[in-house]
Amino acid sequence: MAFDDRFRLSSHAVICNAAGEVLLLKASYGSQAWGLPGGALEPGETIHQALLRECAEELGLMVAIRYLSGVYYHAQYDSQAFVFRCALPHGAEICLSQEHTAWAWVAPEQLSPVQRQRVEDCLGFDGYVQSARFD
Repeated sequence: MAFDDRFRLSSHAVICNAAGEVLLLKASYGSQAWGLPGGALEPGETIHQALLRECAEELGLMVAIRYLSGVYYHAQYDSQAFVFRCALPHGAEICLSQEHTAWAWVAPEQLSPVQRQRVEDCLGFDGYVQSARFD
């Protein structure tokens, strides 16, 4: 491993409604998968700055960051994903960017196994940041 090697980093938000459902966005690109709000860091950004920027772009809102709950390595993308617990402003209305075609509130038990682990780690946060590897 060399000093100039680059790694992919991303920041993502776990946002819940009063019923405990998680906010997911449907991508308008690639496989059009559903995922947590957030995305890749840009050069020079911190993980917090990237999360705030990505949520502002994708949701049209500034989220409130509560805590970092986990860091997850995804072998498929050779990337580290930082997962944060966040909240929407009271009375906020989501305004999607062109990167997404829909949003939905989804019960945690309906998530894919990878998303479910990341969300459950976040919602069960006990003061210790979790980590896991997904191959």
